[in-house]
Amino acid sequence: MTITITAFENSPDRGRGLARDMRVRWALEEVGQPYDVRLVSFAEMKEPAYRALQPFGQIPIYREGDLVLFESGAIILHIAERNAGLLPADANARARAITWMFAALNTVEPPIVEFGMAMILESGKSWHEERLPMLEDCVRKRLDELARRLGDADWLDGAFNAGDLLMVTVLRRLDGSGILKSYPTLSAYVARGEMRPAYQRAFADQLAVFTAATAGG
Repeated sequence: MTITITAFENSPDRGRGLARDMRVRWALEEVGQPYDVRLVSFAEMKEPAYRALQPFGQIPIYREGDLVLFESGAIILHIAERNAGLLPADANARARAITWMFAALNTVEPPIVEFGMAMILESGKSWHEERLPMLEDCVRKRLDELARRLGDADWLDGAFNAGDLLMVTVLRRLDGSGILKSYPTLSAYVARGEMRPAYQRAFADQLAVFTAATAGG
């Protein structure tokens, strides 16, 4: 059965590979699973038919036969559990990899997203200048902790796995903020992820959507 995922018809990330379908594309590329992409507009994402599959009106949706999933972390866990390449065979190492998946999404990503949204949506507010440094401190606290844990290792727990895939995509959300430059080991960690052939294929495919949308406009 062919896997189909949804992605933005016109992504607000302007082709930078930050939209969450990028994570799923990368995971599918890593395990060598072919897939189709159905592009959706913001208007379609509000429609009842789409909300019946994704109650929050977000991307991506993952469809495989009768199976419909949403939430990028859950989709990647599903892919990793059914295909070799993203989770270790050893039970304990596998559990640790899944722990890092949750850490990326539940511990590291929230302050990064809050900081990013404040930069975009609150720049004209009276409290912006006071609030932004506090949000940046929260981001840096997590990065300090993550950098200590990573140390000089290439990946978080032995070989590259789904935990690294999610963590790299989370850290990439700091693109443009300049914060990651203060963390050479984390910058190198992200660069290693970006150099993986599967990542590059996924990025090129997502960028092509933005390029086509721009050309068509």
